[in-house]
Amino acid sequence: MNKRGILYGVGVGPGDPELLTLKAQRIISQADVVAVPDKGAGEKTALNIAASLVEGKPLLLCSAPMVRDQAQLEAAYTQNAERIIELLDQGKTVAFLTLGDPSIYSTYWYTHRRVAARGYEAKMIPGVPSFCAVAAALGEGLCEGGERLLIVPASHQDISDCLAVDANYIFMKAGRELGALRDALAEQGLLDRAAMVENCGMAGERIYPRFADAPVDSGYFSVVVVKKDGK
Repeated sequence: MNKRGILYGVGVGPGDPELLTLKAQRIISQADVVAVPDKGAGEKTALNIAASLVEGKPLLLCSAPMVRDQAQLEAAYTQNAERIIELLDQGKTVAFLTLGDPSIYSTYWYTHRRVAARGYEAKMIPGVPSFCAVAAALGEGLCEGGERLLIVPASHQDISDCLAVDANYIFMKAGRELGALRDALAEQGLLDRAAMVENCGMAGERIYPRFADAPVDSGYFSVVVVKKDGK
């Protein structure tokens, strides 16, 4: 009987291939199969980041529909887990590529917990989170001293309650909601304290030290940083 393989959720960072960790590079290079999120259209961003390491390896495209229908999402994640388990039963090591870090709003996590719950070995390889790369691009610190940092998925929920929290803010995946986010920040007197980076580390990166100057039709990979103290 073959020894079971191991599933690795590999954070490939925000976009710049040079931000891939040495461990991520090793795991991808040694994997038998590379699993990649598949939205059904457009580029496979995580795959592009690790392209030089993946060349020639078998790929497993894992459905990652851009919908909010929970039943549809659950069905896709369950199917992804079953297909990966089939490979693990064959003794194959699978590296599942995911943008940023696998523990932060990651497509991979939903598969990880299903595979682990079935008794298979599943490990996460940390990656550079997008908001850390954004801070570097802006030349800004995210928090210092006793400051708190609040991370919010801007495209998934009303953010008005978050603005009452005494903290600096990271608004991730802000693309669809940039107009509403700008209005909410303006109402709270925070618009002048906000900056944004679109497609950080990717082709088409755009840096806006003033969020007020950013176009409202910016893409999905837009991260807004708000320093509440105004520094």
